[in-house]
Amino acid sequence: MSDEFRSGGQDKDGPEKSAPGERSPLTLAGLGVQFFGAIVLFVYAGNWMDSRFDTSPLFLLAGLFLGGGGSFYLSYRRLMGSGDRK
Repeated sequence: MSDEFRSGGQDKDGPEKSAPGERSPLTLAGLGVQFFGAIVLFVYAGNWMDSRFDTSPLFLLAGLFLGGGGSFYLSYRRLMGSGDRK
């Protein structure tokens, strides 16, 4: 039996480290929840503003595009790692 098999696939120095570009499933799920939540929040706010100012689909569509576009941009930045500025 090899030492790697006995140790459960871990180094002798500690648990395995993930690669720098690798994302955990929880991080990716969190991005999906963030994306969904932003769209729902902005669509709800747009719908409320439409009922308040009687401008039927205007603010609803603006909320849809702002929520979706903004959340996509933030998700892209987080996944590509452009937040690491010098």
